[in-house]
Amino acid sequence: MTDHHDETAGMSEAELARHAEKMAKKKNAREKIMATKTDEKGLIIVHTGKGKGKSTAGFGMIFRHIAHKMPCAVVQFIKGAMVTGERELIEAHFSDICQFYTLGEGFTWETQDRARDVAMAEKAWEKAKELIRDPRNSMVLLDEINIALRYDYLDVNAVIDFLKTEKPAMTHVVLTGRNAKEELIEIADLATEMELLKHPFRSGIKAQQGVEY
Repeated sequence: MTDHHDETAGMSEAELARHAEKMAKKKNAREKIMATKTDEKGLIIVHTGKGKGKSTAGFGMIFRHIAHKMPCAVVQFIKGAMVTGERELIEAHFSDICQFYTLGEGFTWETQDRARDVAMAEKAWEKAKELIRDPRNSMVLLDEINIALRYDYLDVNAVIDFLKTEKPAMTHVVLTGRNAKEELIEIADLATEMELLKHPFRSGIKAQQGVEY
């Protein structure tokens, strides 16, 4: 990555002066743009895509809330059976400011017990609605909910209707998981697709502590 020193190394005084003027104009233009951004609102945020980092990005914002002592909550829809670093850290040290729920033990891919999966997803969604309705929570992370929506274990239209009509105005809701429904992306204020370029799993490397969990 090139830093400012690298860009200006070897420049003459005249070139340095022009460079400084150019940077000053950029700064002024940016400040004018930023001055127009005065509104605040609770955002609907979607992290999706085949690439790694969707849940990680969501937890990054949760830890940011914790650092600012802003009450928040997490509902995990898939990874309930797996102990993760984020879960251990929050439950051990920040349970007073961040509620953490792992509802279910993951979907029954092997047994294909759809009724169980639907019941588990609905239970998690009921808890999610309770947490979102509580105006004390500044952010609620719905980790891997997009998987439940993808397999229609939850009705995407019911989820969207709730977010549009019952979410408190200043509450942020983060929804993670690959294959996010287009209807959900459409109502999102911020949607990011993680693109997969390379993954160690393809080279026979298993999920590792401190990286995946």
